[in-house]
Amino acid sequence: MAPPYELIYYVGVPGRGEHVRLILEAAGASYTDTASLAMDKCRGVVTKTLDGGQGNPPYYAPPLFRHGDLLISQTSNILMYLGPKLGLAGPKENDVWRVNALALTALDGLSNEVHDCHHPIGIELYYEDQKEESARPHLGYWEKGKEFTYADLCVDGIQFAFPKATNHARESGKYDRVFQLWEDVKARPNVAAYLASERRQRYDWGIYRYYPDNDVLPK
Repeated sequence: MAPPYELIYYVGVPGRGEHVRLILEAAGASYTDTASLAMDKCRGVVTKTLDGGQGNPPYYAPPLFRHGDLLISQTSNILMYLGPKLGLAGPKENDVWRVNALALTALDGLSNEVHDCHHPIGIELYYEDQKEESARPHLGYWEKGKEFTYADLCVDGIQFAFPKATNHARESGKYDRVFQLWEDVKARPNVAAYLASERRQRYDWGIYRYYPDNDVLPK
């Protein structure tokens, strides 16, 4: 039997590990997740795993992903590793590189930029110390595309972080394909089962946070 997939990420917040969970869940792949552990034990596993070993270098931060002796980090790197294995990297030769480009764009605009909305100056500062520098992400780029791939699994958190702005964008009719894709992805049997399960952690802190001052409508 092939070694099981192991996701190593902090407990209590979806965070960047959620993108990895979604590709695994969408494909119906079996995996373990340190987020199921008690807080102290999870933190100990993450800290120890960051040291690398067995031919793997030390890593800066989770998510980490282990498959056999291979241990890799960085969300996009993990997704690009899993995409072809799980059949979610496009049907054509070399599609994985095209899908990876889309995934990187999605992570930039719908994950990193969202995080920077509440921490635009530095992650070590409190949100209250950098409110004036806050900004909001945009959706226009995602009105394109046809084939379902792992790059289509990165939208959900902005509804939590910006409910007023996201609902306004939906009602405007300018992004109908984006929101239809979002609904279609959530309706996929494996994804729907995951979203309804206890494995699905709730948004609260981490990348996707709700601050009313950031949830503004365009003028």
